[in-house]
Amino acid sequence: MLDTRVSKLDENPESRSQNRETMVEDRFLVWKFKRGSRDALRAIYQKYADALLSLAGNLLDDKASAEDVVQDVFVTFVQSIEKFRLTGSLKGYLATCVANRCRDYRRRSNRRQATAENKTQRASPEAESPVQLVICSEELEKLSGALGELPDEQRETIVLYLHGGMRFRQIARVQNVSTKTAQSRYRYGLDKLRSTLNGEVRR
Repeated sequence: MLDTRVSKLDENPESRSQNRETMVEDRFLVWKFKRGSRDALRAIYQKYADALLSLAGNLLDDKASAEDVVQDVFVTFVQSIEKFRLTGSLKGYLATCVANRCRDYRRRSNRRQATAENKTQRASPEAESPVQLVICSEELEKLSGALGELPDEQRETIVLYLHGGMRFRQIARVQNVSTKTAQSRYRYGLDKLRSTLNGEVRR
């Protein structure tokens, strides 16, 4: 279940040590892939594909589109590997790519909707949600619906922080806002999310 509490991982020495180990492993995998190792690419994909799919699914509410986004991100990653330089977290880099592509997708989708208001409306709310694709439970169905009611920028911040494992300064760069703004969007989004899940939706 999604934990809506503010994470303290940044302050945890053990977590920092694990993050360093992960970054060293990822640098080695990228190094091997640059030298033609398909096994290294397979290891990177198996390591992060599920998390990225969950991230894209929660940002888009559309399984097929989420799969397309993740596939596009990996295709671009492969095509640009010769010039690619890993300067931080590989997961953070890939999550940023997914977030940017999801934002582009939503913009295109919104434009299409604006010019086709007289056509058939989008699929029924009864359609399978991305959260249901991960774990089918009543609580997670409620959470998916509650996330969908949030403003896009608050929803994106929460998903990137909790699902994408990104820090607020990274989210701020993705959203082109200040770190304080990203933190505020997270807090306000969590307040609305808690109210919705408690049956006290703020109007």
